[in-house]
Amino acid sequence: MDADASSPQSAWSALRHRGFARFWASRFFTTFATQIVSVAVGWQVYDLTRDPFDLGLVGLVQFAPSLLLVLVTGAVSDRFNRRMIVAICQIVEASCAAALLILVLADDINVTAIFIALAVFGVARAFMNPASQSLIPNLVPAKSLASAIALSASSWQIAVIGGPVAGGLLYGLGPDIAYGVALVLFAFAAVIIALVPRPPQKTVPEPANWNSVVAGFRYVWHEKIVLGAISLDLFAVLLGGAVALLPAYARDILDVGPWGLGLLRSAPGFGAMVVALYLAFRPIRDHAGLIMFACVALFGLFTLIFGVSTAVWLSVAALGLAGAADMVSVYIRETLIQLWTPDAVRGRVNAVNMVFVGASNELGEFRAGSVAALIGVVPAVVIGGVGTIVVAGLWMMWFPALRKARHLSGRV
Repeated sequence: MDADASSPQSAWSALRHRGFARFWASRFFTTFATQIVSVAVGWQVYDLTRDPFDLGLVGLVQFAPSLLLVLVTGAVSDRFNRRMIVAICQIVEASCAAALLILVLADDINVTAIFIALAVFGVARAFMNPASQSLIPNLVPAKSLASAIALSASSWQIAVIGGPVAGGLLYGLGPDIAYGVALVLFAFAAVIIALVPRPPQKTVPEPANWNSVVAGFRYVWHEKIVLGAISLDLFAVLLGGAVALLPAYARDILDVGPWGLGLLRSAPGFGAMVVALYLAFRPIRDHAGLIMFACVALFGLFTLIFGVSTAVWLSVAALGLAGAADMVSVYIRETLIQLWTPDAVRGRVNAVNMVFVGASNELGEFRAGSVAALIGVVPAVVIGGVGTIVVAGLWMMWFPALRKARHLSGRV
């Protein structure tokens, strides 16, 4: 554990901690199941309505709970056992998958029922995400945090690669099979995380008043490194996200079926996983801020290329490279946020962070779907890619402290 952080031995050191190893596995199964549900729901909604606006609503319905409950979810994460919060939320997610399965088996599936299930799913994620992110620093020593974040990201990305492909194949066999497998995986993940030994969690006794509730927002606003990192993710992915429109690309532009949709959904994850594993062995040692901004700009560029592509191979390659660039920026942002945030307010800060991440992902999907309904699928993606490049340039000027951030081994 005292070896240099860049050595091959220390790259996997986080997994030597039993609690983190179980967390890693639980995160994998949860993400894998989520990807299966995401592919099945996306294909099913578009099959029912053929309206890209409804694909945007899929993201909005899941994001709304994170926004509405942000003042509650972070406080809960800081006051209660984060491990059990994650387990309970995974059980709720399993219940949502069970509800979708029952509706399919009863031949009573419709868009309204799907959106209700997704809303409950969104509530579970609203509580689970800040607790899950805040749990990582409690499971490993500070010197292994960067490695733990890279390994955690690799768990997520491996599932993002395999999950959509599995989701497409399973949906091809039948939506009931897709939802049934997701149900089992969510339940399995809940059992694994419940077996994690309760880690130390620093809490500061605070009265349950308005000041304690908004402490996360206050901390983010005053720490410009954290504010810049969180807001960069918000606007970059809000504009550049194209995931919501992949069913439309798969059906109408690239002319591939559910399996092809799974391949498109997996491509960003594959690129990101390769980079995450590389970063676990070769962490960024210098010029972290500049590298992050460059990768955000590359994410926008590859999104633009995907938007204009009509060839499957080029579309998959562009999405893979976009995922690789995004992984670098995510790795740097998340490490900086965790290093600069005290554990006593980490849950509330991560709740704010998750709202921004949710806004960039789910609200970004709504942005993509609504713009596509107005001007077309391809222009919506192209404009978003250009916007992401512009955001990278603006944030470099507006947040010089973030641009000058160099090392990820401690506060810069």
